[in-house]
Amino acid sequence: MAKKKAAAANVEPLYVKSKIREYLKSKDCNTSSSVIDGDKLNARIIEILDRAIDRAKKNGRKTVKPRDI
Repeated sequence: MAKKKAAAANVEPLYVKSKIREYLKSKDCNTSSSVIDGDKLNARIIEILDRAIDRAKKNGRKTVKPRDI
């Protein structure tokens, strides 16, 4: 798991910051800059995608499908 966390820190953000702020604002919440600029959100996204990739491969596919997530 440590390797995956280290890899997540080296990847560009896989999300759109303005869309996250917009969504949180629509729910009547403010956004802490550490939520948007931190590595935790990106690491979580990568974790979800890595699990989906593993599931697809275990099922003999290279294509990740919604059911893998």
